Amino acid sequence: MSTKAETTEYRLDAAKWIVVLGILAGGIYANSYYSAIEPLYRALAGVLVAAAAVVVALQTEKGAAVWELAKEARVEVRKVVWPTPQETTQTTLIVVVVVLIVALLLWGIDSGLSWGVKGIIG
Repeated sequence: MSTKAETTEYRLDAAKWIVVLGILAGGIYANSYYSAIEPLYRALAGVLVAAAAVVVALQTEKGAAVWELAKEARVEVRKVVWPTPQETTQTTLIVVVVVLIVALLLWGIDSGLSWGVKGIIG
């Protein structure tokens, strides 16, 4: 894409971010103004307001970049080789055993030092 096309496409980014802030501020104000209305309806309205703000934000250069990053992250997560349940169980047991061994070692060191200090101090 050429530089001119990029600047034409995203030339109103500052105005779009102001609109996003206005939508969010209006939603926050409306939520407090209509505090007597049932919370479920206010929550649904809040979700709609947030969705509208996201739609406008995605029209900006930074919003488009975040969307691309999210899509690329999703592709990378699909490439991850997740451990089997057996591997997960074995790893968890190893961690638990090592934590118990270290806890016993620290308890032994603490008890020995405490016994030594009591012997010195009296």
